[in-house]
Amino acid sequence: MQKILIANRGEIALRIIRTCQEMGIGTIAIYSEADREMPFVKAATMAFCVGEPPVNKSYLQVDKILEIAKREKVDAIHPGYGFLSENAGFAKRAIEEGIIFIGPRPSTIELMGDKVVSRQTMEQAGVPVVPGSGCGLTSSEEACVLAQSIGYPVMLKASGGGGGIGMVYCENEQALVKSFAQTKARALAYFGSDEVFIEKYIKDARHIEVQVFGDNHGNIIHLFERNCSIQRRHQKVIEESPSPILSDKARQKMLQTAVKAARAVNYSNAGTIEFIVDENENFYFLEMNTRLQVEHPVTEMITGLDLVKWQILIARGGRLPLLQDDITSSGHAIEFRVYAEDSVRFLPSPGKISTLKWNDQAGVRIDSGYEEGGTVTPFYDPMIAKIIIHHETREHALKEAVRFFNDVKIEGIKTNVPLFLNILASNDFQNGAYNTGFLTKAFFA
Repeated sequence: MQKILIANRGEIALRIIRTCQEMGIGTIAIYSEADREMPFVKAATMAFCVGEPPVNKSYLQVDKILEIAKREKVDAIHPGYGFLSENAGFAKRAIEEGIIFIGPRPSTIELMGDKVVSRQTMEQAGVPVVPGSGCGLTSSEEACVLAQSIGYPVMLKASGGGGGIGMVYCENEQALVKSFAQTKARALAYFGSDEVFIEKYIKDARHIEVQVFGDNHGNIIHLFERNCSIQRRHQKVIEESPSPILSDKARQKMLQTAVKAARAVNYSNAGTIEFIVDENENFYFLEMNTRLQVEHPVTEMITGLDLVKWQILIARGGRLPLLQDDITSSGHAIEFRVYAEDSVRFLPSPGKISTLKWNDQAGVRIDSGYEEGGTVTPFYDPMIAKIIIHHETREHALKEAVRFFNDVKIEGIKTNVPLFLNILASNDFQNGAYNTGFLTKAFFA
């Protein structure tokens, strides 16, 4: 594999470029007109503009991206996360053009991308799922009958959804009826399908996911878990591993179940099995992400492995570099997603970054997509960097996080750094006693 096209932008594009450089692989970046001066464009071996700023006119332009890939004779395409990373049609077309798609098989992406079908698949494999509808719902009346049988509150979800989009909390029948048509319309607009389903809402739940990897030789392993319960609007803000306040018995059972789930679909390359965990440590399958996760550096820090390198090695036909007994977890890692947004209302804060000074500190990894003087535009996700802190213990990592964020200087835009300092000062967070409702209850109740 001599040349890889990166069908993404920002920090993940830079992250992939870094590994490719270490492996002696050339990189082709694509960029929109708004991203012309971004660091990832300058870092790539070559870069080509794919269109205007809106994603549907640039980063989702399948024909144009494949045209560049063929013209430049790339060996493979790495989709990163978001955009086309879980688009089975894109993966299939790349393969048909003789280009390796760095990810799972298109059939697996399609299977697990449909939340209703993926629930059915996991149930058949003996993996516990949240009580809910076994198929798509056609009417609000049908939804209400089912919700009444499993009990309120429930979550109304888009079958093709992800990242918190197309997900609505319904406390009672009135809320479910009110949200039904709107959620179907939103699902159709975002995912091309208006199919929706409902699941029982698990109160005071934790969101814990397991990193899995498979190759094309039948080997499937886990690389431990990550706790992703600190969320705003169903989107992750802080992730850490090992998960605090999780018994070793529950952890081992969850890890084994994740491998079982991956094996049920003959999984290859990087993937994540997401679970929702109740107060009694009962856990249920939530979804499978058939791609690299935003928070993959947490796993890299505790294992000392390069997951992007693993992806490339497996995509070109290799076996897993290590098997289960050879993989160990060391220390504690925690990731903070720094967003250009108002830390109270969570509204994006686009603009020019006049000052960007990170604290140079031992045990801290910074995956940034921007540099001082750069501009955060309103067209894309407002995340400007991921700060990953790794130390021997969780207590030490949290102390270093406080020190790091007290010294950070970002001017010209608003960021959520003040929110991190408030979270780090919380006793419940320090004790690890938090769940997905933490932010709402602690700061916005």
